[in-house]
Amino acid sequence: MKYFTLLLLALSIALTSCIDVNTKSASTQLEVAAFKSQEETTNKSATTTAEVRTDSKNSISLASWNIRDLGGSKDDKEIYQIAQVLRDFDLVAIQEVVAKDPKGAQAVAKIADALNRMGSKWDYRVSDPTQSPSVYKSERYAFLWKTSKVNLVTRPYLDSKLAAICDREPYIAHFKPKKGGDAFYIVNFHSRRFDAHPEEEIKHFIKYPERLQTRRVIIAGDFNLDEKHKVWDDFYKQGYKNALSETKTTLKLKCKYGMYKNHAIDNIYVTKDVKMTKTGSIDIVERCDQLDNARTLSDHLPVYIEFQ
Repeated sequence: MKYFTLLLLALSIALTSCIDVNTKSASTQLEVAAFKSQEETTNKSATTTAEVRTDSKNSISLASWNIRDLGGSKDDKEIYQIAQVLRDFDLVAIQEVVAKDPKGAQAVAKIADALNRMGSKWDYRVSDPTQSPSVYKSERYAFLWKTSKVNLVTRPYLDSKLAAICDREPYIAHFKPKKGGDAFYIVNFHSRRFDAHPEEEIKHFIKYPERLQTRRVIIAGDFNLDEKHKVWDDFYKQGYKNALSETKTTLKLKCKYGMYKNHAIDNIYVTKDVKMTKTGSIDIVERCDQLDNARTLSDHLPVYIEFQ
């Protein structure tokens, strides 16, 4: 009887342990599945560089990219990788070009040079440093474009009327398609931090069609808030459209359960006379083991539109 009792006790412990392990395993599987489902939901607009070639001769493709600390921190290999990501676009707006020394502008020139070695002729412009509250917040912006696709109508400029309102006032360029079509303006912008109320900067952009005397305005950049923020409500009422919805565009420090994207803050907004035919973000990571390498380029993903 003693041995029988001990046997029953051992079986009971083993069964309890098995149930506990299975429960933990099932819980982990459900957690992973939930993360993957969330990632799939926020990854609808993600593409690779092979998928961004312009479909129509009458369309222009625009990429917007916050390239973190673009300056002396980027070596030749990273400059080449950046150019590889951008080569199939017609026009590029870059944020976070280093302003404290010439190395930011030099890095943009190196990207343009690398692009020119990839089959198309590119030109570029780099802004002066923004008139920011401190030198630590000041940055430059840049535009690069294929000369076969668009002409620069006038010299790009920093919006001095918003210099006292924005930590980094927008950089504005006026382009016209090379092969016919209406001219358009691009407002290139990098907002203040999300906890410093970037909406107080963004709300002033709604006046750009009136100020620029055009109905073809594209606002591109890193807004540090998503397309659902209430600041955009008045824009939508006036016919503006957002390129991306629920699309995470920043990169985490570490990958967990295959997830490496963080916040949906990079986007492109267009007035109703700009017809978008394709939108998306470029996944420069694709696999967890590539996250560290991708973050040497930037902690943001490029976003893009194709438009007419």
